Amino acid sequence: MALHSTPVTLPAEHDTSPAVPQRPRANKQRYRFNTRAGKVFDVFNGAFLIVVGSIAILPFLYVLAGSFATEYEITTRPFFLWPSEFITTSYESILGSRAFVRSFITTVVVTGVGTLIQLVLTALMAYPLSKVDLPGRRTILSLVVFTMVFSAGMIPTFLVVRDLGMLNTYWALILPMAINPFSLIIIKNFFQQLPDELEESAKIDGANELRILRSVIAPLSKPVLATFGLFYAVGIWNDYMSPLLYLSDQSMWTLQMVLRQVTAAASLTADDLATEVPPPAEGIKFAVIIVATIPVLLAYPFLQKHFAKGILIGSVKG
Repeated sequence: MALHSTPVTLPAEHDTSPAVPQRPRANKQRYRFNTRAGKVFDVFNGAFLIVVGSIAILPFLYVLAGSFATEYEITTRPFFLWPSEFITTSYESILGSRAFVRSFITTVVVTGVGTLIQLVLTALMAYPLSKVDLPGRRTILSLVVFTMVFSAGMIPTFLVVRDLGMLNTYWALILPMAINPFSLIIIKNFFQQLPDELEESAKIDGANELRILRSVIAPLSKPVLATFGLFYAVGIWNDYMSPLLYLSDQSMWTLQMVLRQVTAAASLTADDLATEVPPPAEGIKFAVIIVATIPVLLAYPFLQKHFAKGILIGSVKG
């Protein structure tokens, strides 16, 4: 006779199987310090960053306030953040100066054209170097790294610029530093991380390498291109040595050269002044510094969202 066993089901209260731990639900407090020591650290860290930020911004605020102050207040008050008498004579003087306006427009044009040329040349060199099967790739990368460690120096660079006929031309401010080795390596690494399937699908559609770079790679590389575009623009805008070495014609001077002349001489020439009464000497210095700094400060917020991502994403993989 066969015996049939009937399975017995235990009640829920007698279930002895181990409970499966549930994954904790993510929340906004997951990455915060919730302990007392963590909260104290947050307070002191915030206070420290506020102090450091204030130390960094106070000189700029003093220069800004001094550009609207009188000569007497600048020379008698050691430090102030708000002038007692608000005047705009310094700004009226420099904005009415033909030399200053000409140098400002020159710097804007050279910075815009130079940044575009440098980005294009860097991308055109970084894209083929991102191909691991490129013949001679290791040799080219070795030469690029070599230039990061060893530099020819000022005199050999000047001789090259002179022999190429670029003295007293704006090309001397752009082409000698057209491709930065560090920027090239970071952009190359960024291109190298992009999926190969994107290029393969574009080749199936009949696109050549330049079309792939322009229509596929460049739109996906906006963070890194925007980041190093900002680096290139700031470098050209603040460049002082190149105009000093390569531009002997004062009518071609950039803003940094005029800024140096104003801060050294404490005034503009009588022919360039638009006002009959000379403005405060120290006020002109402060006003020129502010006008030379504001464009870079205005450009940074538009590129800030790409800055951290662009500088880090290309440096993860070699």
